[in-house]
Amino acid sequence: MSAAAYPPPRADAPLVVFDFDHTLYDGDSGSHLFAWLIRRNPLRVLVALLATPLLGPMVAFLPTRRRGISGYVWIGSFGVHRVREFDRVIDRYVAAHRQEIGRRLLPAALEVLAGHRAAGDRVVVATGAPPELARAILGFVAHEDVPVIGTAVGPRWGAVVATRHCHNEEKMRMLRERGYGDIDIAYSDSTADLPLLHAARRPVVVNPKHARVALFRRVLPAGTPILNWGCRDRGGDAVAG
Repeated sequence: MSAAAYPPPRADAPLVVFDFDHTLYDGDSGSHLFAWLIRRNPLRVLVALLATPLLGPMVAFLPTRRRGISGYVWIGSFGVHRVREFDRVIDRYVAAHRQEIGRRLLPAALEVLAGHRAAGDRVVVATGAPPELARAILGFVAHEDVPVIGTAVGPRWGAVVATRHCHNEEKMRMLRERGYGDIDIAYSDSTADLPLLHAARRPVVVNPKHARVALFRRVLPAGTPILNWGCRDRGGDAVAG
């Protein structure tokens, strides 16, 4: 079904929020993009290797994650001075890796996404990746018109950096600012999205890490679905087909 074939969302329709990485896309799309940006230049590779003892732990630790990610974004985008220019680089990356990226889109997830759209639900994607990246990838499967809220970037020191990371509580603040506060259903793989899952009337966990399944069962309402939509190295109950 083409994007034009979906009915416009009803004003009173349920609001459905999808995470992107490990939810609609098998993997971390932002990491794949930034790795490609860094690998394009041997000097960037060297700088990234030298910076990883500092940046790696920052990315792993929630309070410093935005700064760690910004460091890698800066290394990969050095020489890119405007957000529009960075978006064009993203579009080139997606076009050059179309087959590989297309294989990472999860058919079971896309079927659920399309079902909500066909029902006239209001659907939004909220992701820690740059929004242009998610939009470009969703364009492969006629969902490029779905609103996307993602990590904001801006120019700094001769490159671009993450200025606002769409992650954890900040993701909820960014959703509310755009008028997406009254959430009926939320789909996510990550414990970082517990604020989103708690805010939803019907949370759905998809493709969680095996080690996180018990935590989700403990902190989310009894009966919350914990599903696997096709990530082979992740947990959750397999979906038929």
